[in-house]
Amino acid sequence: MIGLVGIAVIFIMVFGGYALAGGKLGVILEALPHEMIVIGGAAVGAFLLSNDIAAVKHTLKDIAKVFKGVKWKAADYRDLLCLLFELIRIAKQSPVLLEQHIEAPEDSAVFKKYPRILADRAAVELICDTLRSASMNYDDPHQVEDVLEKRMDSQLKDGLHSSHALQALADALPALGIVAAVLGVIKTMGSIDQPPEVLGHMIGGALVGTFLGVFLAYGIVGPMSTKLRAIIEEDNHFYRLIREVLVANLHEHPTNICIEVGRQNTPQHVRPSFAALEDALRTIKQDAA
Repeated sequence: MIGLVGIAVIFIMVFGGYALAGGKLGVILEALPHEMIVIGGAAVGAFLLSNDIAAVKHTLKDIAKVFKGVKWKAADYRDLLCLLFELIRIAKQSPVLLEQHIEAPEDSAVFKKYPRILADRAAVELICDTLRSASMNYDDPHQVEDVLEKRMDSQLKDGLHSSHALQALADALPALGIVAAVLGVIKTMGSIDQPPEVLGHMIGGALVGTFLGVFLAYGIVGPMSTKLRAIIEEDNHFYRLIREVLVANLHEHPTNICIEVGRQNTPQHVRPSFAALEDALRTIKQDAA
């Protein structure tokens, strides 16, 4: 929602300020369709040229995140800690029983309590793969920790591809605006015998290309890239929380300590309070009794 508000503010301030200064919107509106064909068409072509089809689909899908915001809310972090608490308890009590949950999480009564987490394939696979590694009696938990760190880095790198693609597009738009402006100047030079008022109108239309390229780059696409990067990096904390808790478990810390390690590593604005988490865990213990 705030993304739409931001776009509205940009348009109102830019074009409203121009109109209040005595600028004629008619010149911009008349040149807009043709300039957008040149700039927008070239931008789309360059975007398709520099990305494969999977990256294009991924980027188009991720643009919605700019307006939806982060995926994981405070309640999701609390639920994740509760889920990990249950799974670690089961692992310590009966590795055989744990296997039923991590081999078929979609059928697990524990996972089904947390449908938002169960619906996220990356989170479920990370949890199950790490617990499976722990059940294989790794002699060196640091080895699993290193593997998880590389996995986190790779996942973040893949997630940020959309942001990089949009930023590359934003970097190209001012130059594409110049291309459109140069074409407008060429058109104007072909009509050099026209009266000054006609030439002035044509030059104004040509300069709309430069304006649009810079406006779209720094007013729309660039900020979208920045916002998308922030969202992806924040959502990545959710998966790093899984890593922190399960690595603590690999080091054979008590279950409550593992969960507290995760709580302490949760971003402050979504971190559940100690009392709230204790209440949630107490309910789990009572249901299991």
